[in-house]
Amino acid sequence: MAEKGALRERRTALEHEWARRVPQLLAAADRTAPAGQAVRSEVSESWARSVATVDPRVRSAPPGAADARWEGSPLRGPVTRMAAELRDIAEDAGFVAAVTDETGTILWTCGGQVMRRRAERVNFAPGGRWDEGAMGTNALSLALRTGRPSTVFSAEHLVAALHGWVCYCAPIHGPDGRVLGVLDLSTTWDRSHPLALPTVRGLTSAIEAGLRDTLPERRQDAAPDGVTLSCLGSSLVGSGGQPLHLPPRQVEILTLLALEPGGFSPERLRDLLYGDRPVSASTFKAELSHLRRALDGAVTTRRYALTVPVECDAVRVLRALERGDTAAAVEEYRGPLLPLSEAPGVVAWRAHLEVVVREAVLAATRPEHALRYGERAPFDAEVHEHALRLMGPRDARRGIAASRLRAALRG
Repeated sequence: MAEKGALRERRTALEHEWARRVPQLLAAADRTAPAGQAVRSEVSESWARSVATVDPRVRSAPPGAADARWEGSPLRGPVTRMAAELRDIAEDAGFVAAVTDETGTILWTCGGQVMRRRAERVNFAPGGRWDEGAMGTNALSLALRTGRPSTVFSAEHLVAALHGWVCYCAPIHGPDGRVLGVLDLSTTWDRSHPLALPTVRGLTSAIEAGLRDTLPERRQDAAPDGVTLSCLGSSLVGSGGQPLHLPPRQVEILTLLALEPGGFSPERLRDLLYGDRPVSASTFKAELSHLRRALDGAVTTRRYALTVPVECDAVRVLRALERGDTAAAVEEYRGPLLPLSEAPGVVAWRAHLEVVVREAVLAATRPEHALRYGERAPFDAEVHEHALRLMGPRDARRGIAASRLRAALRG
């Protein structure tokens, strides 16, 4: 309730500032004047740019063509392979997910029926144009403009019809570094969550990995043995070199088995998955049976454990920290462990990983570790302060840490 109250207060402050500043901009008053403290500078600057082409009273995004763009898009293959995972995340968390091209035109969406209907009212749907010139300040346009992940909350949107939304975006880079589009997760303002942006970052990393896998020089016949599992920031599972689409509960089980290779008794694993929730034994056993079948029998019975090797990013983080390699751990740590999971065992491991990585960053004497970790922990003021302490007065990166620190203290 306290978090909901804080969100409501923030929304009210933004609405007041929007009502004050946007009419001034429309009246062609001084567009270089800053907005109040409630509004971030990048949002205020975007308002000033976009009022020249966008009416804040517009009800929906202008239409464009999506089918032909999607057919020829390099994003189509990786996104299609991840479609089941994206759909599960969007539906479970009450989001609508979207992928745009480099122009800001939406090519693909998914989500629950209720959220998709709400999104369609503002043409947040294939063909909708969401670049700054067409739809003003929004997370998609900021991510495209800056090349960095972006969040836009409620009345930070220029268009009033979007004030009931919060959007989380990250640009998708091709193997050559070019921005090919944006991945977006959007929901209503009252569902704003600090883990949503790390989730988008993790999913974007998985799409970018899929793009690299399509390079001609990549040997497609060099499939690794065993199971591959990415569970930091988002989830991506492979078996025998091929993508494996598992529902969220089975990904949770696989993650716990990877982190604790000694395995679990049935009672212990059930507690780690469900806690005190009244879940029947048959439901629990069915999940194990489905996972065992998906892995070609590679889960033992009686005591649940994996019988094939697992390459897991969370395990690599822990191994890097054990050997004192903070750089490798921070590079591998792309976000919280399965950030949308509420399974008690996953929640406990998530907290453990966050603590050990953060403590390693704060103990390090190289600012790049704090800068890198700070990308994934935007609200961690102590980490940004640590980065500033480690950088000299002429270090060009000070502005990055200082900007993050201001945003963290304001948020």
